[in-house]
Amino acid sequence: MLHEVSIAGLTMDPTSNTPIIILKLVSGDQAIPIWIGLLEATSIASALQDIKFDRPMTHDLFKNFVKNIKMEVSKVEVCDIQDNTFYAKIYFTSKETNFSIDARPSDAIAIALRFQAPIYVDDKVLEKSQMVEADPEMLVKSEEGEKWAEYLEKLSPEDFGKYKI
Repeated sequence: MLHEVSIAGLTMDPTSNTPIIILKLVSGDQAIPIWIGLLEATSIASALQDIKFDRPMTHDLFKNFVKNIKMEVSKVEVCDIQDNTFYAKIYFTSKETNFSIDARPSDAIAIALRFQAPIYVDDKVLEKSQMVEADPEMLVKSEEGEKWAEYLEKLSPEDFGKYKI
């Protein structure tokens, strides 16, 4: 089953200086942090803040191409986590065809924002996220891993600045 999410925040991990996007269930309290690249975070932030550039950035260029071939993005789905790596799909529609392609969640979200397409998370992702939240020590044995588990356990929605990078 798919669950619609919204972007609850975009912030920087103080330990690694890596951007984190926080997805929150529209009909619930569960939040899912996803560590992303700086360029993708910048692209997401510019879309959230409706910042326009003189020349198209990569995700804007992709949107222009998709529109030019008379297609739309109908939705984006964060569909799985494997070995701490998130997977996503972008769903395209036109009068002639419908299809999906594999994508990194950060790129998929940046594109969804440009098309005003809904973002969904699959049950598998929620379940695997809950497993980590329930007992992170079971999955992480290293000292660095334990620090991360402790850090994530203490996070609350107030810890995230709204769209701050």
